[in-house]
Amino acid sequence: MNLLLEGEKSKRIIFRKIAPSDFDSWLPFYKDPTSTQFWEGIEKDPKIACKNHFEGVFRRYNNNLGGMNALLEKESLEFIGMCGLLVQTVDAVKEIEIGYSILPKYRKLGYATEAAKKCKEFAISNKISDSIISIIHINNIPSQKVAIANGMFLDKTTTYKNNPVHIYRIKL
Repeated sequence: MNLLLEGEKSKRIIFRKIAPSDFDSWLPFYKDPTSTQFWEGIEKDPKIACKNHFEGVFRRYNNNLGGMNALLEKESLEFIGMCGLLVQTVDAVKEIEIGYSILPKYRKLGYATEAAKKCKEFAISNKISDSIISIIHINNIPSQKVAIANGMFLDKTTTYKNNPVHIYRIKL
């Protein structure tokens, strides 16, 4: 089952696989303390945090566990963030998650919602699962608003990777 949106497009975004050369474009995400303010367990050194993230992305690719796609702004081809479908295990249940992260300078412009909706449409059209989730820290209100805008409802609250999270869900 292919979970990557490589080559997909939305109104303002082109999706492609992450490449090692994207590292410097993604580093500002970890240099901005608001990017990781809610999540415990992320390395404090931005370069190490970014390296760990990239290793995780490529591990997912290599093990067919979905993964984040690079989001490029259509007109400028600027790298604006990451979004994708990921195989996750939450409370011992295998799930498909829509994950999204936007570089600080592109936040509050609707890119996360647009990318998340495209992932949902892709999951529906490819019959990937009966439902999909987003795993969001209980204090991350902006990400919760994206999930709600994507038609998701608060399904439950649990602990994931030692963080208190809300599980937002949509049945497909």
